Amino acid sequence: MLALQGIRVLDLSRVRSGPACCRVMCDFGAEVIKVEAPEGVDPNAGISGDRHGYDMLNLHRNKKSITLNLKTQQGIDIFKKLVKGSDVVVENFRPDVKTKLGIDYESLKKINQGIILASISGFGQDGPYQKRAGFDQIAQGMGGLMALTGHKGEGPMRAGAAISDFTAGLYACIGILLALNERKTSGKGQWITTSLLEAQLAILDFQVAKYLIDGVVPEQVGNEHPYSTPMGVIKTSDGYINIAVGGDGQWAALCAAINKPEWSNDKRFTKLKARYENRQKIWSMLADIFNAKTSKEWLDLLAQHGVPAGPIYKMDEVFDDPQVQHLSVYEEIEHPIRGKIKVLKQPLSLSRTPSSILMTSPEPGEHNDSILGAIGYDKVAIQNLKDQNVI
Repeated sequence: MLALQGIRVLDLSRVRSGPACCRVMCDFGAEVIKVEAPEGVDPNAGISGDRHGYDMLNLHRNKKSITLNLKTQQGIDIFKKLVKGSDVVVENFRPDVKTKLGIDYESLKKINQGIILASISGFGQDGPYQKRAGFDQIAQGMGGLMALTGHKGEGPMRAGAAISDFTAGLYACIGILLALNERKTSGKGQWITTSLLEAQLAILDFQVAKYLIDGVVPEQVGNEHPYSTPMGVIKTSDGYINIAVGGDGQWAALCAAINKPEWSNDKRFTKLKARYENRQKIWSMLADIFNAKTSKEWLDLLAQHGVPAGPIYKMDEVFDDPQVQHLSVYEEIEHPIRGKIKVLKQPLSLSRTPSSILMTSPEPGEHNDSILGAIGYDKVAIQNLKDQNVI
């Protein structure tokens, strides 16, 4: 038995935040039904790329699919029938869309008082930006991340992954799990809201706290840490590595590793604050030393002395690393078009009820007959719905 077995989720979302939320749930056993428009109905249907492309295959494994035209009354009626037997609805429409469709929380709870609606928006469910479309890069810029990323004076830089999208999806999933637990007591569902903007601010964490509590605007520091030195990227004879010297004991260990024990007693460097004030001096002192050995030689030596350090990999190198291989971070599954593919597993393990990837991403409407049949539609009725472009 999986941890979320018995929970049914209707996934109205697309792109990344909502699908990432639902992926966590289906990997841990929830029945997730991806509700998507019939062909030709949604002008932005291909926004996440090719149906059999890497992104869709990664985001939508373990899900079922039903096609449903929510622009028709019949489509809405079918969706509401599905709500009666479901636990969760996830959507990332613009905030006003669900109200126009009549599937907002107030409408859904009249059908099923235990339903949990998770709504992910760009900027919040109300306010001056309520109706604006939100994308990850916009949230990265508006939430302060791009002004922090990159080297000082080189202008804003986006992060190399969809940070706010993915984080918003995780926060929505946390909210769903909290609401499911509370429902055991109250018997009632609730409306969960989060946004890319709120999630982006949340993941900036101490950088936001620096401004809110101390009134200091954080700035770009490139590959260095905002206050710990030396913590960042350093060049070796054949590439680059990360070193992460935070505490005073770690500084002493680094000094021993590079055969400079006298530096550990130098008042310019003995304490964290002093090292930060002399950070340029420290980096210049370390540059020639680290350029004398290869990355592997340094990583082995630093590990022997207990100095936190690590390689800087390209993606193929990541999966060649023995620790990554030991962790068994992906599973192989069979796709009817692509053949055997590898997909990343959930990054957490439960001792009794771990996640499981049992099936690949579905074709649009692959489960129409079984899902509609379970709520009373026979073959003739289903064919009529197809003919009318409802499914």
